Amino acid sequence: MTDTAEPAVLAGAEPFSATGGPRGALVVHGFTGNPQSMRGLAQAFAAAGFAVELPRLPGHGTTVEDMAQYRWSDWSAAVEAAYEELAARCDKVVVAGLSMGGTLTLWLAARHRDIAGIVVINGAAEPPAESFHEMLRETLAQGHSFMPGVGSDVADPSRRELAYDMMPIEGLLSLMEASDELDAALGNITCPALIANSPQDHVVPPSSSDFIAVRLSGPVERLTLARSYHVATLDYDRHELERAAVDFARKVTAATAGGTTA
Repeated sequence: MTDTAEPAVLAGAEPFSATGGPRGALVVHGFTGNPQSMRGLAQAFAAAGFAVELPRLPGHGTTVEDMAQYRWSDWSAAVEAAYEELAARCDKVVVAGLSMGGTLTLWLAARHRDIAGIVVINGAAEPPAESFHEMLRETLAQGHSFMPGVGSDVADPSRRELAYDMMPIEGLLSLMEASDELDAALGNITCPALIANSPQDHVVPPSSSDFIAVRLSGPVERLTLARSYHVATLDYDRHELERAAVDFARKVTAATAGGTTA
C-alpha cells in the first residue's frame, strides 16, 4: 500500500491565524516560500486588531518534491478558500501578498469586488517573454523537473527566508501562464491598492510593480522599499512596510469597522 502521509512542515513554516475583527486581513506568501516570510506582517495586522489568516500554500514549507505535485490552480483555490472563510466572519477584508502572493492577491481582487483593499509587495504580474516560456519547456523536455531557486533575496545579512533552494519547473510555468491571463483582468480591480516595491529586486523585475499600478482602475498608492531586496517583509524596510500596510488597511476598512457587527 502506498504511503500517502503528507511530509512534515518545516519549523517556522506553519500557518498563522489570529482572532479579531470586525476587520480582516488575508496574508499570502510567495513561490517556494512559506508563512515564515510573511509572519511579521501578519502579526502586525493582528496587533492592530485585525482578524488574520496566513495560510501555507499547498506544497510549500515541506519539501520541493512535495511542491512539484501542485500548480497555480491549487494555490489559487487555497487562497480563495481562506478569503471566503475570513470574509464570512469579517465586515471588510484586505489582502496582502508578496511575489506570487501578490499575483494571487490581484487574482482574488479581480474576482471579489467586495475586497476592501490590496497590498501588493514586489508582485509578479508582468508577463515574461515567450522565450523564457520556451526555455522552461525545453528544460522539461530534456528530463529536468527542477531548476535553481530564487529564495532568500534579502539585503540584511542577519535575516534569511526559509525557502526551497530549487524550483519545480511545471509549477513555475503554471504561475507564468496565470500572469499572462491576469493581465486582461487587472483593469477590473477597482479597490484601493498599496503597491510596494524594491528597486533592487533580483527575483521579480521592479518594472512589474509599475506594470500593475498603471493597469488598476482604483486608487493606487506607492511605497518604495529602497533598502530591501525581493523579500522585503524580512528585510531592512520591514517595519516601515508593516506600518504602511496597517495604516492603509485601517483607512480602507474604516467605513464599516466597528459598524453593525455584534
